[in-house]
Amino acid sequence: MTKFEPRGRKVKILATVGPASSDPAMLRRLFRAGADAFRVNLSHGEHATHAETIRAIRALEKEFARPIAILCDLQGPKLRVGAFAEGRAIIPHGHRFTLDRDETPGDASRVFLPHAEFFGLLAPGQRILINDGKIRLRVVEARADAIVTTAEVGGVISDRKGINVPDAEIPIPALTDKDRRDLAFALDAGADWIGLSFVQRPEDLIEARRLMAGRGSLCAKIEKPQAVQRLAEIIELSDGIMVARGDLGVELNPEEVPPLQKRIVNATRQSGKPVIVATQMLESMIESPAPTRAEVSDVANAVYDGADTVMLSAETAAGQWPEEAVLMMDAIARQVERDELYRQRVRLLHLASDPTVADALSHSCMTIADSVELAAIAVFTWSGNSARRVTRERPAVPVMVLTPSVAVARRVSLMWGTHAVATRDIGSFEEMIGKAKRMALRHGFAGAGSRVVVMAGVPFGVSGATNLLHVVTVAGDELEKHEG
Repeated sequence: MTKFEPRGRKVKILATVGPASSDPAMLRRLFRAGADAFRVNLSHGEHATHAETIRAIRALEKEFARPIAILCDLQGPKLRVGAFAEGRAIIPHGHRFTLDRDETPGDASRVFLPHAEFFGLLAPGQRILINDGKIRLRVVEARADAIVTTAEVGGVISDRKGINVPDAEIPIPALTDKDRRDLAFALDAGADWIGLSFVQRPEDLIEARRLMAGRGSLCAKIEKPQAVQRLAEIIELSDGIMVARGDLGVELNPEEVPPLQKRIVNATRQSGKPVIVATQMLESMIESPAPTRAEVSDVANAVYDGADTVMLSAETAAGQWPEEAVLMMDAIARQVERDELYRQRVRLLHLASDPTVADALSHSCMTIADSVELAAIAVFTWSGNSARRVTRERPAVPVMVLTPSVAVARRVSLMWGTHAVATRDIGSFEEMIGKAKRMALRHGFAGAGSRVVVMAGVPFGVSGATNLLHVVTVAGDELEKHEG
C-alpha cells in the first residue's frame, strides 16, 4: 500500500478517461497529480474497454487506500441530420435550406431529418443549430413533411452532423436504448455516479431512478435551456448537478452562460448536493502544455464560486498533456484557496437551513471552526447526508467522512472539502471519540494538542439520527501510541 497524503485543497478534480489516459500507469499519474475522481464517457468505446478502466481505478483505490469516485456518463439522445450526396455541401448565407422527411441524400438546398418529433413541433421564428452552432438556421415555414429555414449563418455541412433546437422542448426521452444498455453495464461494473445527459424536464430523471433501483447516485447534466426553466425540480430529484457548458453554450448566446453557471452553482449549493462545473475549462491544453490566461480565470472563478468539483474533458481523455492539465487545475485551485478572500467569497451565498437538529449542528461545525483552532471535522455517517450538510456550510477545515459503507465513501468524495474514510462502524460514545482521534492522526490532520469536532448520531448505527456534537483534543500520549 502506497502512503497517501491528504490533498490539502477543498475543491475536487474530476478527470475524464479516454485514449490518452486509459493506461493504468497514466491513471496512476493523474491520481497522484491531483485527480480525485474519474469520468468514463459511455458515448465512446466498448464495454470491455470501460470495464478494464474501472478495474484499473479500483486497483488504484487499493494501492492508495483511498476511495475514488467513478462517474459513468450516458450519451443521451443524439439528434443528427441525414447524409449528403457528396458527403458534404455548402449552405450560402441568407439562402433557403429545407429539412424534410425524404431519405434521398441531401445537397446545398435540403437534407433528410430522421427525427419525426421535429415535424409539427417547430414554428416560424425558432432557431435550428447544426454542428455545434457553426450553422444557424431560422425557421420560416413549418409543415408536416418539411421545415423550411433561412441560413442566418451558412457554411459547410456534412453527413450526420448534430442538431440543436434551443427554442423548443423536444418530446423525446432522456434515455435511449443504448443508454439503457450502458446504464446496466455501469451499475453492474460498480459506478458510483451516473451522468444523465440532455435532461429537459424533471420527468427525465424518474425513469433513470427506476432503472438504478437504489444503486449509485444520479447526476443531472444541465445542458439544455429547458432544464434551466425547471432547475429547482431537477435539483430536487437528482443527487448532484453538472453544469455541462458545451451544449449549453451552443444553445445560448455566449454572454448568457457565465451568469447562468453562477445561478446553477448557487441553486445546487443551497440544496447541499455536489455541483460540477464542466467542459472546456483548460481546452487549449489538449494541444498545449500551458493554458490561456482566460482559461485559468475560468477555473479560478468556478473555485471562488464554491463549486464542489471542476472537470477536465478532452484535456485528459484525448489531449497531449493529460497529466499537466491535472497539475495545472490543481495548482489553480490551491492558489485560489490560499487567497485570504476565498473563505469570504464561498460564503457570500446565503444558505436557508432547514429547521432540523442535523442542519443546526452542521452550521455549528462551521462556526466552531471559525471561532477556535481546529484540525478537522469528523462526521460519522451511514448515508452521506450528514457529510452533505456539513460541507454545504463550506467550513474552514477539512471534513473527515467516516462511514462503514465503501459505496458512500466513494460517492461523497465528489463533495467539497471531504476526506472520506471507509471504516468499521462504531457502537459506543467512547469508541466514536477514540476512532475520530485515531483517524485524524492516521490521515495527517492532527497532532498533539489538536482539536477535532465530532458529529454523529445516537443511537449509533441508525441513519438519519444526527444529534451529537463533541469537541475532542488529541493528547500527546495518543500521538506517541499512534506513531509507535
